[in-house]
Amino acid sequence: MSTTGIELNTRRRALAEAVELVSSMRFAISLLTIVSIASIIGTVLKQNEPMPNYVNQFGPFWFEVFAKLGLYNVYTSWWFLLILVALIVSTALCVVRNAPKMVRDMRSWREHVREESLRNFHHKAEWQAPLDRAALADQTAARLRHAGYGVRIVEKDGGTLVAAKKGAGNKFGYIFAHSAIIVILLGGMLDSELPVKFQQWFFGKTPFGGTGVIADIPARHRLGVSNPTFRGNTLIAEGQTTNTALLPQASGVLVQELPFSIKLEKFHIDFYSTGMPKLFASDVIVRDHETGKTFPATIKVNHPLIYKGVAVYQSSFEDGGSKLKLTGFPMAGATAQPFQIGGAVGAATELVHGGETYSVEWSGFRPFNVENLAASQDARAVAKNVSFNEQLSATLGKASGSAAKVVDTKELKNVGPSVQYKLRDKTGQAREFLNYMQPLTLEGAQVYLAGVRSSPSENFSFLRIPADDQYSVRTWMRLRAALADPALRGEAARRYAERALAPEQRQGELARQLEESAARTLAIFAGANEGERGGFVGVSQFLEKIPPAEQEKAANIFMKMLNGALWELWQAANARAGAPPVEPTEANGRFLQLATNALSDSVFYDAPVYLQLDEFEEVKASVLQLTRSPGKNIVYFGCLLLVAGVFAMFYIRERRMWVWVRDGEGGAHALMAMSTQRKTLDFEREFDDLKVKLPQRA
Repeated sequence: MSTTGIELNTRRRALAEAVELVSSMRFAISLLTIVSIASIIGTVLKQNEPMPNYVNQFGPFWFEVFAKLGLYNVYTSWWFLLILVALIVSTALCVVRNAPKMVRDMRSWREHVREESLRNFHHKAEWQAPLDRAALADQTAARLRHAGYGVRIVEKDGGTLVAAKKGAGNKFGYIFAHSAIIVILLGGMLDSELPVKFQQWFFGKTPFGGTGVIADIPARHRLGVSNPTFRGNTLIAEGQTTNTALLPQASGVLVQELPFSIKLEKFHIDFYSTGMPKLFASDVIVRDHETGKTFPATIKVNHPLIYKGVAVYQSSFEDGGSKLKLTGFPMAGATAQPFQIGGAVGAATELVHGGETYSVEWSGFRPFNVENLAASQDARAVAKNVSFNEQLSATLGKASGSAAKVVDTKELKNVGPSVQYKLRDKTGQAREFLNYMQPLTLEGAQVYLAGVRSSPSENFSFLRIPADDQYSVRTWMRLRAALADPALRGEAARRYAERALAPEQRQGELARQLEESAARTLAIFAGANEGERGGFVGVSQFLEKIPPAEQEKAANIFMKMLNGALWELWQAANARAGAPPVEPTEANGRFLQLATNALSDSVFYDAPVYLQLDEFEEVKASVLQLTRSPGKNIVYFGCLLLVAGVFAMFYIRERRMWVWVRDGEGGAHALMAMSTQRKTLDFEREFDDLKVKLPQRA
């Protein structure tokens, strides 16, 4: 079988060469290789992600390069579809060129062979039989039929030729395998986004990139019920109904109309002991738009609902607009007065604070979070210029957050509900926050975790706010406000100097200097001076101004004075709030240590308020994937053809045999020759067996 293509008999050389190239086997194999490479790229690189994700991953330069190559949607890019079309045409031409010759060869008995040519075969045998020529030919034909061969007897050139063949269906393997490639590609293209792209190219359909109610989206962004193929998703909250699916596109979404509506009656979810989802299912009511017929159904994972050619799969689950009530605490200024705020997941709430207006966009709520709390270690770098991420990520990246990393020792625990939201200012800039409702026990202490990140591509970094004896953050918030109040800092410095000196020294110059030093220490830690950030970063900047030889001694003195001044600041804050004095116990000392670390880290929190979840009313939502794939059965048929073709090529062996019978002395003389495409041990055994059986006397 030649690898060359169809050779046209034409004077147009370019046309003849083009047809020969496209119809050649080498061209089809090259296209298959390119498709395989492109498929690997499409598998490794996530497809149809939001464009900002690719910018963050590859950077602006390579983002543009990959966008020009269409690598973000390989399977719907023009060059990939063009390769598939060319591959279909090339393979079809190969089949058209070779299949007729193969069919003719299968039907042919190759009866034009001559006695002299049979003697040149490697596998041959001769014998003499006391029968006439016709009887020996009939006997040989009967024995070959008994061995499973098809036989034909031909009289020619003064002799009789018995032509036999077996396994001629081997060539169906080539026809089936190559036809399977065509069928699979056609089915795959039918189930691809090509029909959707076709409507965008020729019928003016465009993705919708805005926000709003689905019912108000214009018709140019909608695909009709007759759309032959699609794959989209829909989110339905409990008690709500939908009759559309959203098809994600690079620049937005297309709205796919459905021939029926789905109402979510109830969403069920079961969990393993570790908190991982074990089963989630949706109880729905389906209503046919054409007939008005309704019927109930339950959609489970791996148990889809199939109706009117649309398969509805249980994909995931989300929040359906849970109602939230929170308490807000100021994170800047000298006030610690809390306030109440509410919202619903998926909506936004206006927040006015400090003369500025913000928008709180409630993006997520989880009623429970199973985290790995093992192997938590203190990664804090005291009195060093270490960023918030560097200080906390080593510990909290392993112990908290919705994407907690797995460590060697697992201690899975449900740490309770969490709320996720974005705080957007009037310029449109936003930071995302993740706060837990209940305190977590980390390193033997109970702390509230307040997560923050600047973009969705980052992991959350967490601020640890220590819980007081009432399991709240109010004591720490009071201490934070006191640190920002110059009057309370001065009062704390006076108390510190008074406690540190003997009674006879409290009115002298030493007392005044010690009070000024304590006040300055608190001011540096609070970041009260312009250009200073505060916290341990501010302390580090202050210590850098001291000669290196004296820095260690100065740091020890500074930290002792800071700890003492903060203790007195706590006492002063309690006195102003009407709370009882703080007892010098080990528990209160541990709380102050944690509070000091949190105060230092809070300068990186960069939020005007901290929102603590108090109450919630959960509303569940089901995420369903809806697909219409008419090419699926075509692909299955192509796979069946491919299996049959591979089986025929590898397991069916074509064998041909010729027996030339002519008259001889005292009977008839027979010359046998046998051939096959692949010489195997089975063929050798079969030839040896026939070489013995055919000459045997009846």
